Amino acid sequence: MLLIYSHKNSNRLQYTLKMIFRNILGIDFNHTTDKDVFLKYQGPKLNYSPKSFSQEVFFCSHELLYESGIGNFEINVIDFEGSKALFPVNDEKAYLPFDVFAATFFLLSRYEEYLPYKKDEHGRFHAHESIAWQYKFLKKPVVNIWAYQIKKILRKRYPRLVFRRRTFQFIPTYDIDLAFSYRSKGFVRTTGGFINDLYHGRFQDIILRSKVISGAIKDPYDTYNYQINLHKRHNLDAIYFILFAQYSSYDKNISVNNKRYQHLIKHLSDYAEVGIHPSYASQNNIDLLKREVRKLSAVLKREVKVSRQHFLRMDLPSTYRNLLAMEISDDYTMGFAAEPGFRAGTCDSFYFYDLDMDMETGLLVHPFSIMDGTLIDYKNLKPHEAGQVIKQIIEEVKAVDGTFISLWHNHTLNPQSQLGNWRKVYEEMVNMALDIENGEVLE
Repeated sequence: MLLIYSHKNSNRLQYTLKMIFRNILGIDFNHTTDKDVFLKYQGPKLNYSPKSFSQEVFFCSHELLYESGIGNFEINVIDFEGSKALFPVNDEKAYLPFDVFAATFFLLSRYEEYLPYKKDEHGRFHAHESIAWQYKFLKKPVVNIWAYQIKKILRKRYPRLVFRRRTFQFIPTYDIDLAFSYRSKGFVRTTGGFINDLYHGRFQDIILRSKVISGAIKDPYDTYNYQINLHKRHNLDAIYFILFAQYSSYDKNISVNNKRYQHLIKHLSDYAEVGIHPSYASQNNIDLLKREVRKLSAVLKREVKVSRQHFLRMDLPSTYRNLLAMEISDDYTMGFAAEPGFRAGTCDSFYFYDLDMDMETGLLVHPFSIMDGTLIDYKNLKPHEAGQVIKQIIEEVKAVDGTFISLWHNHTLNPQSQLGNWRKVYEEMVNMALDIENGEVLE
């Protein structure tokens, strides 16, 4: 049992210690603020305070974990082990040149997203506003890297200390923003589509739309059997997030009353977890969110417990508080639209810490690190270029035995897409994640 000493205690400290020692490193610990108890303890121990006592493992502390409220202070960044670190310290006796616990809490709590920032066109905290992007460590799960440095220090000092063995995991997730390209859109939308194609001279689209509607060929966005076959072949537990909302400028899925759409949702739920994809319009409207969750729950005939925001729209802490009010237990929004990488500095799941309330909540946050829209729409990468970005991210996650969560859309997996062969990119990503060479997936 590891004993950790600190000169003070706080909710922030306990939250951070649990994340590093129990969740990532897999060792249990006791905590004390009693100096005498700490000094008399004969087992593995760690001192987290402003000053060292003697020759113990010592991490010098910053005051962040003992403050209340939210302060707008300067964040200093240093080079560390091929990456970066926050909250540097100047005590030569410290085993690390920075306050690893304050740095971890800063990233996990998304402290910087509570501070003033310029929102993007969708009201989001842009990746380029983050300290991780500005100091070029967004593509590294630094929280996990720092935790492994602690593990290295403790193992050297206490060889008999046992850590839980971790294994790399891969979770494919999908956002169903538009279930079908042409099918099941109703008379008005279908007629409008024909007129729009005719006006712009898109005669090939008119032919394709006609064939799909007549049932002669499959809808190009109907890639679901492909996905299910892939999951079966590789024993993958996928998650689908369903946009189940009224039609609007940014919410253009099939009508929630459409029987074919409801059948698809039930079909997907037979093979994977299904969660809500709260509409763009529901971001600031909890009553609308309630209706969407309840309608999807009625189709599934069970409670909806997982969620990911449409357009990744998130405003802390209100978005997560709304999900908690709806008894959502797990959220998968934690990632950036504009850049790949680790928005909260980790590839591990963690509980949302409400900074305004200064307390850990029951909402488990699952960060994703790669999204197809990021690679295609924001980075403007070609399919062959995207593979290198994906490979880098997967290698970083594997290096810390973490969890790689991908975000893809059904329409991107259309093999006839004019955007390029992104289905091949997806298959290569699966092969890289699972260490498969030249794998194939059949329709």
